[in-house]
Amino acid sequence: MRILIADDQKRARQSLKALLATSIPEPEIWEASSGDEAMRLAEEMLPHLIVMDVRMPGIDGLVATREIKSHWPKIKVLVLSMYPGYREKAREAGADLFVSKGESPERLLSALSSLLL
Repeated sequence: MRILIADDQKRARQSLKALLATSIPEPEIWEASSGDEAMRLAEEMLPHLIVMDVRMPGIDGLVATREIKSHWPKIKVLVLSMYPGYREKAREAGADLFVSKGESPERLLSALSSLLL
């Protein structure tokens, strides 16, 4: 399972990486700190799943999601944001799911599982 975590906050990436590493058997996890980097890594590694933050420097997560989904529609994108108001914009950008960062880890893992089945 190839997973890309795109978030400008290192602590958020590390926390999510730790959660995924304990919940998914033998994941290959990459990290990106911007939308630009997420798009580059998506092309290089063709992940099964991208967990994408919205607010990042340079190209934001919504633009990156739109670009990634237009080039690689089979890549699943879960937008994860502190701001629930981005839910509709994430859907319009082509995200497969939106989860608020305020949700429980169990809710996030459940959402990820639904995308990977």
